[in-house]
Amino acid sequence: MTSTDTHQLVDVEEIRDAAARISGFALHTQLVPATWADLPDSTSELWLKPELLQPIGAFKIRGAVNAIAAMDPQDRARGILAHSSGNHAQAVAWAARAFGTTAHIVIPDNAPQRKIDATRALGATVELVPVEQRFSRPLEVQRETGMPLVPPFDNRLVIAGQGTIGLEIAQDAPDVAVILVPVSGGGLIAGVAAAAAALLPDAVVVGVEPELAGDAAASFRAGVRTAWEPAQTARTIADGLRTFSVGKLPWEHIRTQVSDILTVTEDEIREATRRLTLQAHLAAEPSGAVAVAAHLFHSEHLPAGKRVAIVSGGNIDPAVLLDILR
Repeated sequence: MTSTDTHQLVDVEEIRDAAARISGFALHTQLVPATWADLPDSTSELWLKPELLQPIGAFKIRGAVNAIAAMDPQDRARGILAHSSGNHAQAVAWAARAFGTTAHIVIPDNAPQRKIDATRALGATVELVPVEQRFSRPLEVQRETGMPLVPPFDNRLVIAGQGTIGLEIAQDAPDVAVILVPVSGGGLIAGVAAAAAALLPDAVVVGVEPELAGDAAASFRAGVRTAWEPAQTARTIADGLRTFSVGKLPWEHIRTQVSDILTVTEDEIREATRRLTLQAHLAAEPSGAVAVAAHLFHSEHLPAGKRVAIVSGGNIDPAVLLDILR
């Protein structure tokens, strides 16, 4: 089985291996009760999985560290190549530095400046490209340099790394009924769903994404992986969820292990971001707030019981935060 094999789902043993590799690098984030999010006449309680507390402010460190730690040292010494709209970029840059190598990151030119600057500050070489070249340019660089590529989501090791979040939820909340997961390229929900399928058979995993970048929801309804145009997904304030389609391997997990995918509006994302900042004291980025938005505004579409919402990142542009709080 190779890291690019898409014919077999990632299993819990791969996720446990990932947990061993990332120990000492990524935090085991503790669940936080969100009593301020209690709904009238509801028997459901919300808990937050605050992945924005990771060293680079997002869950992406888990998959990046797992992929880089598993590399042959000679391959790793060539430098690490990645592409990202921001959080995976920072995670790869951080992990590359931790393992004593370099990083070359291709970032679409519509990414937030804060995430670009943060990636450079971690020592990575940043190459900005038009959004349409986000996936093609890294392959060109790989052919030119021979650097190993760490994709942001369509990779077994990356998915297994993100799946360690599911291991922690199973350990800390074995009675969970619903796990709410932001969806972009699908690596996070694939890993969490794989862990839940093995360890939490009574729980359902529900994906959440913006209406304006609803390719995963459209795919789920149609039963076939569907891509949206870059101009469509670029409309959402949730910049980390603007991927054009979920990856091939994540899609296999989504279609077989995910219960549903909900979409939330831009106003709902803003309100969830505001409430996380002011009431949970967690300055989440809009991409990290969508799971909470689903609980707040679409609870009727979710099973009752204990819910865990993954707050996936906190690298919010200060100007965006100021606008939301106003």
